Amino acid sequence: MKSITFYKYQGTGNDFIMIDNRNLEFPKNSKLIKEMCDRRFGIGSDGLILVENDPESDFQMVYYNADGNESTMCGNGGRCIVAFASFLNIFEEECTFNAVDGLHEAKIKNETILLKMKDVDHISETENGFVLNTGSPHFVQYVEELGNFEVFNEGKAIRNSEKFRENGINVNFVEVQDENKIFVRTYERGVEDETYSCGTGVTAAALTWLRNKEADSVQIMTLGGILSVYAEQFQGTFINIWLEGPAKQVFKGEILI
Repeated sequence: MKSITFYKYQGTGNDFIMIDNRNLEFPKNSKLIKEMCDRRFGIGSDGLILVENDPESDFQMVYYNADGNESTMCGNGGRCIVAFASFLNIFEEECTFNAVDGLHEAKIKNETILLKMKDVDHISETENGFVLNTGSPHFVQYVEELGNFEVFNEGKAIRNSEKFRENGINVNFVEVQDENKIFVRTYERGVEDETYSCGTGVTAAALTWLRNKEADSVQIMTLGGILSVYAEQFQGTFINIWLEGPAKQVFKGEILI
């Protein structure tokens, strides 16, 4: 057995195990990662993220869902890894990093992380919602009285429906608060439960709200806190999309594997 040093970070309640793997010593075993993410028999988290060296940028982000499988982009995880990389003195105020969906820019401003997301060139409108990809695939549905809504049951049903079952999809329910604020709750694939927040999910919800509007920003309430999304619309495409919010180190520990 050997000891692995890990850190725990959270971004609006979305929590992650962070490991500095620039020496490539961490065994990328899905069973091990699932056990580490387990909230009763492991450390407990929504996912595990590795910081690795990258020849094209300041660092590489490698993200695993709580089920132990390497996954698509995670927005809150992206903000947390930026905070972690700053803690490791990899950069000071601005950085670039590579993730599964390509190169990202990020900034730290007054302990808040601003993360540039991928451009979104298409939003599909369905009978009861929207489908788009913000680094991860998302379904967005507008509802009323979201505070009392059955997010787990309804989200699970949509995620496992015939249309989405094979590849899975994250499901976001949105309630409009006013013209500059929305409330979002998300059922995440891989976690297979509602999480306190989802960065790519609130980005997807924000873009569906901003479409065809003159506004270029919206504030998003989640169970874990408040995020903001800024974006420009150009010929039906969203560009210069930024996700802004807090990311904090919770604790440091060691685990025997």
